[in-house]
Amino acid sequence: MSISEPHRIVFANEKGGTGKSTTAVHVAVALAYQGAKVAAIDLDPRQRTLFRYLENRAETERRRGIELPGAIFDVFTGETVEELDTLAARLGAGCDFLLFDTPGRDDPFARHVATAADTLVTPMNDSFVDFDLIGQVEAESFKVRRLSFYAELIWEARKKRAMATIRDQRREMDWVVVRNRTHHVEARNQKRIDQALAELSKRVGFRVANGLSERVIYRELFPSGLTLLDKGQLGELGTSHLVARQELRALVAGLTLPMPTGAAAPARAASA
Repeated sequence: MSISEPHRIVFANEKGGTGKSTTAVHVAVALAYQGAKVAAIDLDPRQRTLFRYLENRAETERRRGIELPGAIFDVFTGETVEELDTLAARLGAGCDFLLFDTPGRDDPFARHVATAADTLVTPMNDSFVDFDLIGQVEAESFKVRRLSFYAELIWEARKKRAMATIRDQRREMDWVVVRNRTHHVEARNQKRIDQALAELSKRVGFRVANGLSERVIYRELFPSGLTLLDKGQLGELGTSHLVARQELRALVAGLTLPMPTGAAAPARAASA
């Protein structure tokens, strides 16, 4: 892969309801607000959540006669990996970032893009139900017993990627586990999850970042396609919206993505 190709960010979790699409849309818009050129592909042709969100955003722009930072986008409806790669090459041409939103199930196309990601983002709700996707724990001690199939898949992909990094002029894959809804977890259980994540991260090399604590606020914006960053279009915001905006900015900064030359730094974008 040429170093001129877009940085690939894949939002992946084989469990549904973890906030993949919500996180993907807001990260895409946040990067666009910082001056990056962004493309996004929805790999779920049935639900099309990311596609529909950005489609709603485009409709709001037309209806209000405004221009908002955003991404070019499409939904993949093909049947082969080759078709997916062709779409990715076409949509990502000239872009700084190419985002993939994957379905909440085991899917061959999701596996394909996950193993080729530059940044792999795995959102999870703060519960052992979601933790089970990446690792299994002992019932009594809550110690990590073994890796899950998904964690092993990514571990193997990262090892292959590391071997090919110099040859292909690509960075090593950065795997970030994003913890959503942390404010809704009982303190003792949260501490157990903290310990399990810390133990597992040492084994497979992912980083942990705090995500979105309350996604209802984000879902309210879906029909208009707006985000919490579109301050001039939202009217007066309540305290919960302001807190959520800060969480979003912290999440984007925590991904430590390689911004193109001339783009605004996250701190500047946060104060805009």
